[in-house]
Order: sequence, then structure tokens, then C-alpha cells
Amino acid sequence: MSIRLIAKLDIKPPNVVKPICFEGLKIVGDPVKLAKKYYNQGVDEIFYIDIVSSLYQKEIQYELIRKTSNNLFIPFAIGGGIRNIDDCSKLFHSGADKIVINTYAVQYDASIINKAAEIFGSQSVVVNIEAKKISNEWFSMTDGGKILHQLRVLDWVEEVQKRGAGEILLQSVDKDGLQSGLDVNLIKEVVSNSSIPVVVSSGAGKLDHIGELLSIVSPSGIALASMLHFDNVSIKSIKKFIGSF
Repeated sequence: MSIRLIAKLDIKPPNVVKPICFEGLKIVGDPVKLAKKYYNQGVDEIFYIDIVSSLYQKEIQYELIRKTSNNLFIPFAIGGGIRNIDDCSKLFHSGADKIVINTYAVQYDASIINKAAEIFGSQSVVVNIEAKKISNEWFSMTDGGKILHQLRVLDWVEEVQKRGAGEILLQSVDKDGLQSGLDVNLIKEVVSNSSIPVVVSSGAGKLDHIGELLSIVSPSGIALASMLHFDNVSIKSIKKFIGSF
């Protein structure tokens, strides 16, 4: 199966932003324009993650989501601020093909994963895991990498699979935005312990970083932000490079 190239849009409404290790948000563009740009350039999928709605208990910006999803004919996954099944339903009606869950499931009620999978289908439920290494072990974080939990990443990977999630988005808080390379050890551990597709992110700045990853492990997808936002390498070149593995 080919590895998907995914554009990841970190959103602080109304802008796409790019944090460094989930801190210090830099505005990089308009979500509607960037989503259309990456779609036209041939990206396989788009992940739209509102990184402040859970932290600040803000309402989901459905109108911005509708505008961003308009005329995109590729899978469009939306996360951030999901607190109940009604939120999920509204997101699907606003253009989502998948919903991405993290904070509510970890902090309050993990059964939201079961309920969403039962109602909308496992293929449409993604669990976002924000991982941080503490004393040689990875733990899960929530609220855009702001709150650390005593929940081991591998334990959470096992649980979300049992609860019916269809996919995992794996992000490394320690690597995110640095463009110094992906956390290959973390990715290898999670992919080898997951029976569902894993989309990996955080840290890629050049093709060599992707090559280092793919020489060791093959995730279901690679979600890029900085490499695309700052035009480091073209989407066409990245896809050609991934296809060579």
C-alpha cells in the first residue's frame, strides 16, 4: 500500500499557524487558500487541527471549516474541540470525511471513541496522540501539547484500537516544528504495536529526514506542515521520493 502524503494545517482561527514544540505560534497563512494550494499541488489528504479550541474551551469554528473544505475532493480530517457526538455530526455536515479526537477522550471520557466509531464507522475516527518523552518513556499530552498525562503512549495505542478507532495521528511534542528530523524511535514503537493505520508527523525539514524514517519503518501516511508551508520541497518531489521506497 502506498504511503499517503498529508498536509497538516495547525489552526488558531482564523489562521494557519506553525508552533515550535507546540509553543510560539507563527502565522503562516489562510486555511482556505493553503488547503486549496496543497490540493491543487497533489497532496493526498488534509488534516485540519484547531490547536487552541480545547485549551481555551472555545467553540468549533464550523463556518471556517466549511469554507476550507469547499471544493476539496480528497479526504479532509478535522480535529480540535470535539466534546460529544453532536460535535462530530456537525463536523461531518461541515465537510469532514474524518474526525480527529484527543483531549476529551484522554481527560474526560474515552468512550467517545467507541460511540463515534459505532455511529460513523471506524474508518472515519482518528485519534491524535501528542507524545512527549519523559525518562525514556513516551506519555500522552493534550490541549495542543500543553497538558501532560500519566498515560503511556503504547498503552493508549492499545486502548484506542480496542475502542474502535480506525487510524492514529502520531505527533512528537519534542520534535514538532524543529525541522531536524522525525522521532524515528517513537514512530517505530507505535507502528509496530498498532494494528490500525498510523499517520506520523513532527520534525521533517527535508527529504533526507523522510528517507531516514522510511528506511526503518513504513507508516500509513506522513503529515507535513513546515516543509510545505515554507516551500522547502515541492509536493511533487516529496511524493516521487516517497514512491521510491
